[in-house]
Amino acid sequence: MELLTDPFGRVHDYMRISVTDRCNLRCIYCMPAEGMHFQPHDEIMSYEEITAVVKALAPAGLRKVRLTGGEPLVRKELERLVAMLSSIPGIEDISLTTNGLLLPAKAAALKAAGLSRVNISLDSLRQERYSMITRGGDVAKVLKGIEAAQAAGLSPIKLNVVLMKGINDDEIKDFIALTLNHPLNVRFIEYMPIGSATDAWRQSYLPLERVLEACREAGWETEKAHAPAGNGPSQDSRVVGAKGTFGLIHPVSEHFCDNCNRLRLTADGHIKACLYWSDEYNVRPLTNDPEAVRGLFRKALGGKPHNHEMALALEKKAQSHTPTSRRMSQIGG
Repeated sequence: MELLTDPFGRVHDYMRISVTDRCNLRCIYCMPAEGMHFQPHDEIMSYEEITAVVKALAPAGLRKVRLTGGEPLVRKELERLVAMLSSIPGIEDISLTTNGLLLPAKAAALKAAGLSRVNISLDSLRQERYSMITRGGDVAKVLKGIEAAQAAGLSPIKLNVVLMKGINDDEIKDFIALTLNHPLNVRFIEYMPIGSATDAWRQSYLPLERVLEACREAGWETEKAHAPAGNGPSQDSRVVGAKGTFGLIHPVSEHFCDNCNRLRLTADGHIKACLYWSDEYNVRPLTNDPEAVRGLFRKALGGKPHNHEMALALEKKAQSHTPTSRRMSQIGG
């Protein structure tokens, strides 16, 4: 069967699936403090509908699935969906992005159901600051979540750090220090203007050259590292002699669109071929027809632009398409 290919020859074998737009945190770069409208439960795709979409795409080359949100672990019995997806022929890797708060109660069951690995969002190691960024979170619970993921055998464990100027950029060395004695992959991610290309975003945006500067300031010698499983766009290095690695993901300053292999499915069943643009296609009415599902995904890919032009938003320049108005929590990242 023909692979899922866009007009630029990029083959798409990886899909990020949001299972909910709800979250037990309200991170400052993901949701506004007030006014979020969460979708009623009957507007959210069922596990059976999600599984039907993945079954339809696997013969066309889909191999990797990442479950996201909102916070995916607030969805009941997520391990049941993991088991359903892991039984689909051709699906080789199932991963999860989470804030980690609920992992102590869930990690073992998720691993047993077929989850391979986990990315944990952690934007500060300092409780007062973490609480500010997340609007009320407890960093100690996240650290317990990391321990639970390790105990369950989920590997690799990646820590996602959205780097924000004047907010958490003074913790770069603290995060890299975690990799010295622990087999963790800390990934610094540029702050993206998803649903919110405001002056506040521009003021907080920080190119990731600052991470390498911090290494030099600390006197650490670094070397390129082998990419951990499911590496994607991260450029990975390690401090010489460290057990873990750190990576740089810079979608704004050095976009990696040329090698994009990602599809996205929102919690309410909309296909997004690109995270940034507003183009969407509702696949939910078609889940009982595998050929129709594949056809709609091919249509979505047929209109996928070559790149997302986030850097133009940084410079307040005109863009070729319309950016999405959805917030990150409504897309799944």
